[in-house]
Amino acid sequence: MTSPTVSESLDVLMELCERSPDVRLGQLLAHLGFLGEDQTGRSLWDIDDEQFLAVLYHHRSELVNRMQPEASGILTKAL
Repeated sequence: MTSPTVSESLDVLMELCERSPDVRLGQLLAHLGFLGEDQTGRSLWDIDDEQFLAVLYHHRSELVNRMQPEASGILTKAL
């Protein structure tokens, strides 16, 4: 049986793939590995599932924040 943390991680990973369609899965995993090392001081191999989930949420928030100015800029230009 898959743990709730693993299931949630897979859901967020899928969302990241959808938000970055031009990024290959291997590239995304490599990037998450770098983020994991930066945030925990340990390699992707050594971080636990909860830490990896935190890395996924951190990256997702970066992507969302990066996209928000574009959306608000488009709305402002339309008005």
